[in-house]
Amino acid sequence: MEEFRRTYSRLCKESGAEPQETVLQQMHQLPQGRLDLATQSLTVDTCRALGKLLQKEALLTELVLSDCMLSEEGAVLLLQGLCVNTIVRFLDLKGNNLRAAGAEALAKLLRQNKSIQSLTLEWNSLGTWEEAFAAFCGALAANGTLQQLDLRNNQISHKGAEELALALKSNTSLQQLDLRWNHIGLLGGRALVNCLPSNRTLWKLELAGNSIPGDILRAVEQAMDHNQDRQTAFRESQARAHVLSKEVRHLREEKSKQFLDLMETIDRQREEMVRSSKASAARMGQLQEALNERHSIINALKAKLQMAEAALALSEQKAQDLGELLATAEQEQRSLAQRQAKEHRLEQQEAAERESKLLRDLSAANEKNLLLQNQVDELERKVKSQQDQLFLTRQELTNTAAELKMRAVQAEERLELEKKRSRKSLEDAEHLRFKEVEHMTRHLEDSERAMQERVQRLEAARLSLEEELSRAKAAALSERSQAEEELIKAKNQVRLEEQQRLAHLEEKLRLLAQARDEAQSACLQQKQAVADAQARASQLDRQVEGLRRRLEELQQELSNKDQEKAAEVTRVRLELQEQNGRLQAELTAQEALKEKAAALERQLKVMASDHREALLDRESENASLREKLRLKQAEIARIRDEEAQRASFLQNAVLAYVQGSPLRTLGPQK
Repeated sequence: MEEFRRTYSRLCKESGAEPQETVLQQMHQLPQGRLDLATQSLTVDTCRALGKLLQKEALLTELVLSDCMLSEEGAVLLLQGLCVNTIVRFLDLKGNNLRAAGAEALAKLLRQNKSIQSLTLEWNSLGTWEEAFAAFCGALAANGTLQQLDLRNNQISHKGAEELALALKSNTSLQQLDLRWNHIGLLGGRALVNCLPSNRTLWKLELAGNSIPGDILRAVEQAMDHNQDRQTAFRESQARAHVLSKEVRHLREEKSKQFLDLMETIDRQREEMVRSSKASAARMGQLQEALNERHSIINALKAKLQMAEAALALSEQKAQDLGELLATAEQEQRSLAQRQAKEHRLEQQEAAERESKLLRDLSAANEKNLLLQNQVDELERKVKSQQDQLFLTRQELTNTAAELKMRAVQAEERLELEKKRSRKSLEDAEHLRFKEVEHMTRHLEDSERAMQERVQRLEAARLSLEEELSRAKAAALSERSQAEEELIKAKNQVRLEEQQRLAHLEEKLRLLAQARDEAQSACLQQKQAVADAQARASQLDRQVEGLRRRLEELQQELSNKDQEKAAEVTRVRLELQEQNGRLQAELTAQEALKEKAAALERQLKVMASDHREALLDRESENASLREKLRLKQAEIARIRDEEAQRASFLQNAVLAYVQGSPLRTLGPQK
């Protein structure tokens, strides 16, 4: 307010007048936003300064100028300043004896000012000047901001009331009008009553002290009550519509935010799915390439295995041939032993015959023959021991062949398992395996050749022994035919030959033992090679198992990704279901609003019926009231239809918004 005082003082000095001290004091004492100059006698200069000040002042919202004894010129200057003001909401001009010029200035104010909502003009003489008051009423009809107007004690006649009635028909903002203590009379009252059906905003009209009949006052009171109820319903509907619009805007903002968040989450999920699909595709491609390489390696191993199986079949065939050769050698040894036994028996018979003939002369020969027989028995035992050694050797060969066959079967089974399980092997391992198989086949062939050579050597030894036995038999016969000297020589020769044969046989036995040791070492080497092959197979099995675990881990990762996606989809569905639940709650709230609107309609119907009964009771009193009652009933029905249409429009708008919301389109189908 201090700035306001300084500005006021400056404007007064510029106009060549001194500021009023009383006005300055009131400005100093007044609260901010309100200027109260009531009962202060304002000069024309002060009014001119205040008018200029009000054109630019942006702080005052209330201006009280009651009982200021304003002159015509001062009032015009003040009102001209208020015409361009956009801040003042309350203006009090009570008791200033405004006349024609003041009424015209007020008319200009009402036409130009768009901020004043309350105007107090009590104890003025506006009604005395009919033309000026008509201009004031015309400006009131065009005004759209004034809500409260006080015209008490303004000497308004029935003509002024008729002008006010015409203004009220066009006005759409005035809510309270005070016309007490004027001269309106019956005609003015009727004019006001006739204009009230056209005005829907005026809900308070004071007409006391105007010589108006009671029925007109009651009709005005009923119309005001009706307008007040309608205004209350309208305010409630506006408040509800405002609340609903706020809720709709809030819901729209929330839904837009939720929709944007949902789209962002969907985009992120799509990007993650694309990245995961690309990574999984790359991994699957790498795995497919690795599997193709494993398949090629397995095919190469299959080919090499087939070659090894063919080599093993050849070795088995050779072992079978060796078995057959050993069987034939055993048969020949048995036949030789039988022939030797027969020859021995024949020799014994011949010796017995010779002993019977030479009982006396050839006793020494008999002894020598017995010695020879003992030697032959020893030779037969040696031959039998050699046969046993051959049998043991053959048995060892058969065992070795069986072990080789069994190991070959085991190796084949392990290779089959390796074919089923393995997915990756190295070309170096395959090359080494191929070399080892070739080495094994060469070693088997060498061993088979060595065994065949040993068998041949044994066969030659057997033939040599048979020849030696035949030579021994021939020598014995020649010695027996000769004399004792020849027998002694023969014995000596036979002893020498036996010693030589024994040495030769011992040498052969040593060779056989050495060959057996070599065969055992070869078997051990073959066992070592099989063990190495098994170790490599186990290593390949471990590699294949690692690849299988890697595949299982990748499959587990893919399943986890699928589970995360399913969980995210379920979460989005739950959110959509929650939003549908909220929309259902909104629909229930709208239904409650519909029920309230229906209750209001029922109340309107009850009120209409009450009005109708009251008017029927008073129909005998005045026929004109019946026509007005019919008009009022028609107006009530029209208002009810309009309210129903507004409620239906609001309901349709809310339903259209809910049905056209983006989340409803994205929600699952019920």
